Amino acid sequence: MNPPPTIDRKALVQRHNVRQQHLDPRSPVSVGNGEFAFTVDLTGLQSFPKHYPVGARDDLPPGTLLGTQAQWGWHSVTPPHPYELTGSTVLYDSPRGPVPYVDMVGDIVNDRETDTSVAETWLRANAHRLDLGRIGFRWTEGGTERPLMPGDIADAEQTLDLWTGLVTSRFTLSGHPVKVTTACHPDRDELGIRVESTALAAGLVVGVDFPYGSEAWHDASDWKHPESHTTSLEGPESSSQGRDGAAAWTARRELDDSRYQVIITGQELTVEQTGQHQLQVATASAVTTMDVSVAFLSAGDGDCIPRGNNRLTGPAAGAGHGTHVSSGVELSAARSVIQASAAYWPAFWSSGAAIELDATDDPRAKELERRIVLSQYLTAINCSGSLPPQETGLVCNSWRGRFHLEMHWWHAAHFAQWNRVELLLPSLRWYSTVLEASRQTAKAQGFDGVRWPKQVGPDGRESPSPIGTFLIWQQPHPIHLAELVYRANPSRDVLEEFAEIVFETAAFMASFAHPTSRGFELGPPLIPAQESYGSIRAKVTNPTFELAYWQWGLRTAAAWRERLGLEPVQEWWDVADGMVTPRVIDGVYAAIDVEPFTIRTDHPSMLCALGVLPQTDLIDPAIMRATLSDVLADWDWASTWGWDYPVMAMTAARLEDPEAAVDALLLSAGKNTFLPNGHNRQTDSLPLYLPGNGGLLAAVALMAAGWDNGPDRHAPGFPTGWTVAWEALVKAP
Repeated sequence: MNPPPTIDRKALVQRHNVRQQHLDPRSPVSVGNGEFAFTVDLTGLQSFPKHYPVGARDDLPPGTLLGTQAQWGWHSVTPPHPYELTGSTVLYDSPRGPVPYVDMVGDIVNDRETDTSVAETWLRANAHRLDLGRIGFRWTEGGTERPLMPGDIADAEQTLDLWTGLVTSRFTLSGHPVKVTTACHPDRDELGIRVESTALAAGLVVGVDFPYGSEAWHDASDWKHPESHTTSLEGPESSSQGRDGAAAWTARRELDDSRYQVIITGQELTVEQTGQHQLQVATASAVTTMDVSVAFLSAGDGDCIPRGNNRLTGPAAGAGHGTHVSSGVELSAARSVIQASAAYWPAFWSSGAAIELDATDDPRAKELERRIVLSQYLTAINCSGSLPPQETGLVCNSWRGRFHLEMHWWHAAHFAQWNRVELLLPSLRWYSTVLEASRQTAKAQGFDGVRWPKQVGPDGRESPSPIGTFLIWQQPHPIHLAELVYRANPSRDVLEEFAEIVFETAAFMASFAHPTSRGFELGPPLIPAQESYGSIRAKVTNPTFELAYWQWGLRTAAAWRERLGLEPVQEWWDVADGMVTPRVIDGVYAAIDVEPFTIRTDHPSMLCALGVLPQTDLIDPAIMRATLSDVLADWDWASTWGWDYPVMAMTAARLEDPEAAVDALLLSAGKNTFLPNGHNRQTDSLPLYLPGNGGLLAAVALMAAGWDNGPDRHAPGFPTGWTVAWEALVKAP
């Protein structure tokens, strides 16, 4: 096979820069570094939060897409007394006898909680991600200050330059041209903001507002309880870097047991506290340029700690207490943040893998290339941090900001496939911090090893749910992710670092499968990846995808033991070799092994058994080909999710049907919408969905680089008429 041509990566990336001239309420852009992100409107700041709504849910008001979030930024409302999971624990019959599961007194109907107890509501809502503050323009005139409104600006033009990570926003305000440059430092939770305009001398200022933490499903900020938190401003102090005229102000924030600080630095600035939780940043009179950096620090940090460290605050992390002295903080000027961003992003794009489709005649190729490039940027700034991400990353909350471990593969597996393992490692290492809690869960249920939770905060404590705790498809994910890391970097160091996670996961999987006359079976109780069977969780058995995942995961864990020169665990081989064959009905794979066998809503997860996974003994490609055709014929697309389209593409690719693979990736369906900013929109209340972006990247990597024992041709998952250039991708298992 000839090596792929060299790709002009700068040209590839910059032709997909995000340019906007009108306010698109669904499509703001973000700057970030994986540990911290800041999402901006057409002004380059967060001046119009109500005009970028996250749709209202039931009786909850709308939230906003204009978030400021960090991996350490968590908050818990102090409960009247400690709440425990014991009140939601229910015994379920299993082949081994009664097994305790964390369930719910209430229920979840159409993704809405109903009739939950007070304890369950609190346990599901806490800890939650916190919006750290809102930074937006305000206009002062005649001694009064007011927020800007969209009608105040004209001639707007904004560009997110993906090659540099810089957002440049231009507009006219009261006759004054305004230029705003917004950047995030690649290694610190710090923004650099440069405002160039005569409007600064005429009344334009920057406001910083701080909310309380919110227990709402979709909103990280609560503006209705100013009495529940405190904001105090200190300074100015001379900057620690000793620049002429530079000064720093520190806003100290306290919300129950959570503490953090916001440090504002710049020259020729004034910073005043103009309200209980409001600051005003202004320039000296006659100054027409504002250079300001805004750094966010969890309490106790003596510095803005570089990315990759797990900086958690608040009760969920067992931290968040202590006092920070701002004079010890190394702060950058805005220009230094801008320069750091402009240096980091070209290095990011020049490293790892690339795919170029621009020479393809098929008009769909340009749109697919756009989605690929933008998805790399969005997952880098939202999904590469020290915790598994929530579905909406660091933009806004969904499920209260708590992360779902069954989604971790979709957020992060592609980093290894795209030769950017360093972006996967921080969140994969998080599993080691919850090993003991997960071991206790398995032990309480009578299993070996560790049983990973589903919906959690940083501490790994499970959430009450009639669905989440019964899922099992997240269990093999750490094995799969670790194997992808090893394939990208096949070293003993990788094996030794993740051996305990891999082996303890396999120990649970082997003990969870139970022997019958048919072979080793899964469940009951359980709920498959396709959650449509929640109401019959007490009798569900042998979902097709999970059967194949169990076999492949156990064999992969066994291979790790062999690589390390360890004795094999015979039980793992016995279970893997003895898994029951998935149910086949009318020539296609059923979702589960009991009636109703397949419900045609939600995820067509049986397809994952050959697509997300490589070929296993359990799956017949001919039957899977019929299953894919059956799904494509009349599945309920409105009930699907963004990662279902990459699932179908990967299945089609492995079945050597590249036309169907491309068709699936670009299927015209509401949940497969990719906005101008690159985000995968789902609904008004779930306006972005990063598993869709990560799934897309995983699918195209497999389609371009191929897989073990796959077709020996260039880009085997793409149609032969496509011109596909790719570099540095890692072949899939």
